[in-house]
Order: sequence, then structure tokens, then C-alpha cells
Amino acid sequence: MNRIVATALLIAGGLLLYFGYQEYNSFGSELDQAFGGSGSTNAIIMLVVGVVAVILGGARLVKKK
Repeated sequence: MNRIVATALLIAGGLLLYFGYQEYNSFGSELDQAFGGSGSTNAIIMLVVGVVAVILGGARLVKKK
């Protein structure tokens, strides 16, 4: 059961990282950054949550029972 949860976290984290990166490099986000903003808040949230999910999933896979 732990391997299934860990694998799901890794996959979900990878997807969040991918879509967060795509959102961060979108045209709207580029315009926001050009005018002094920090980019899309949604993109930053997806990137942070994606990193956390990948770290937790990887740790659960490596951790022995």
C-alpha cells in the first residue's frame, strides 16, 4: 500500500511540476513578469506543491518499513 501511495505522489508531483512550468512560461505570465510582477500565483503554487509531492513520494519509496 505504501508503494502505491508513494508512486501516486511521484506521478502527481511530476504532473504538477510539468503544468506549473508550462503555466510559468505562458504568455500571460511573461507579461506579468515584464511589468514587475513575479509571475502567476497558480504556477508558483503548482511548482511548490509538485516539489513537495516528489520529495515525499521519493522518501516513502526509499524508506524501509
